[in-house]
Parts: sequence; structure tokens; C-alpha cells
Amino acid sequence: MSMRRRVLGQQGEDLACQFLQEKGYVIRERNVRTRHGEIDVVALEGRTLVFVEVRTRTADTYGTAHESITWKKRQKLRELALAYLQRQTVPFPAFRFDVIAITCPAGKMDGVETKIDHIECAF
Repeated sequence: MSMRRRVLGQQGEDLACQFLQEKGYVIRERNVRTRHGEIDVVALEGRTLVFVEVRTRTADTYGTAHESITWKKRQKLRELALAYLQRQTVPFPAFRFDVIAITCPAGKMDGVETKIDHIECAF
């Protein structure tokens, strides 16, 4: 992955966390690594644990951010969430998977054209 893409992705995750916090979510962890991969954001909305996949794009040339989450990626996120839940000492009454899709045509997160779509219970 190029440095430019990595920086864009990090900025997208920062913006997503800020967005979630403004909606009242509590960010528990970011970039949670397991031996199978990484969960972008783990947050709490009330008593619901939310696993958040963040996708950042500058254009829809190769499809939208939503479309980039394939069946295979959803399955991998389920496996990562299960591994995460198994490590917890306190059970959670509910959990779900959300997607935050960020589109910033200018490639800058502070631009007026930056669009944030939050899909709750995405899969």
C-alpha cells in the first residue's frame, strides 16, 4: 500500500471516530489486530458493541466505498469479531457491524465536499 493511501486511510479513521463520538459512541479501541487481520474501530453505542469498518475513497472510479466490502471481507470481519469477543472478560448483550464510508473528492478530509455515510447493521 502506498504511503498516500495509508495516510488517507488513517485520516478517514480519525474522521470516522470523531463522527461516531459526536453521535454519542464511545471508542473502545482502534486498529485491533488479531492473527487473522485488523478491525478498524471497536465502539460502544449504549450497551451494544459495534465493530466498524471504515472505507475512504477520493472517487467512485472503481466502485463506491460500500461496494468495496465484499462477501469475503464481511466473512473475515465476522471471524475477527468472534476472536475479539472471545478475548473479552465481560460479556456484551449485543453487537453489530457498521460501515462508515467516507468520500473526499479533493483528497483532503477538511474539504466541504467530504461525505460521510454511516450504515448501521451493515451486515
